[in-house]
Amino acid sequence: MPRSQQDQLSAELRPMVERAVTSIGFDLEEIDIRPAGRRKLVRVVVDADDGVGLDDIAALSRRVAAELDEHDAILGGPYTLEVTSPGVDRPLTAPRHWRRARLRLVEIELADSGKITGRVGDAGEDAVALLVEGALREVRYADMRRATVVVEFRHPPADELKALGSGPGAVSGPAPGDRDDVGEVAEEPK
Repeated sequence: MPRSQQDQLSAELRPMVERAVTSIGFDLEEIDIRPAGRRKLVRVVVDADDGVGLDDIAALSRRVAAELDEHDAILGGPYTLEVTSPGVDRPLTAPRHWRRARLRLVEIELADSGKITGRVGDAGEDAVALLVEGALREVRYADMRRATVVVEFRHPPADELKALGSGPGAVSGPAPGDRDDVGEVAEEPK
């Protein structure tokens, strides 16, 4: 199946899959359809503000499969459904990605070819507050070429959390590592 056919099929199925995903409170990040032997692999990537757990993946898999089964003529044959959450290496491309990355360390490649690394603070619709080398800095999404989360193996320094309005004595969202981001996959052959 050539790429344009895959893209066309994904675009045709997207509204149905999105309806199934959003009906139980999740965001559809991506739908990808590609050949897998005699079947098609339908890969659905979902996310939510509170992360995606294994029970969520199972519920989403059942809901999406039911929706696809109602429209099986579009797929034109058997398929394997894979429902997953985005990996940590997913680029941050939408304001909701930035809100979900609050307090995480990110690396940003700026449009003017510079790079910065900072800890994510409050994210708005057009820009995000970053703690860069101890100072708060607002960076507009339009000024970014690419941004990704940096994997950390320790808790963020307390002074950084405090500067972003989190940590002991502050009220804020979950700290990095406290989220239930799983990269687990539930497969259901059809």
